Amino acid sequence: MTPRRRSVLLAGLALLSVETIVMRRRGFAIGTHTVVRCRRGHVFTTIWLPGASLKALRFEPIRWMRLQHCPVGRHWTLVVPVREADLTDMDRQSASEHHDLRIP
Repeated sequence: MTPRRRSVLLAGLALLSVETIVMRRRGFAIGTHTVVRCRRGHVFTTIWLPGASLKALRFEPIRWMRLQHCPVGRHWTLVVPVREADLTDMDRQSASEHHDLRIP
């Protein structure tokens, strides 16, 4: 690996690490059981990994939004992660009952 490629790779990994740290400090659960809300207000659980998107389209300028299928309303919509502290008991129940498509 050339020194330039190594530098680019390390810079990319550093940015992903910073994004993950910032989102966690702001109260977002990042990983395989992230609660998200769609534009219609539906709440469900999805996989949300910084820098990766297997089931959704990411918008680079707006990194906290993704175009994804909502399993609750069965429509395509923009989704955003929800802070754990902002979830009501009803939101938590809905999220635990509704999961998007799992990647095998």
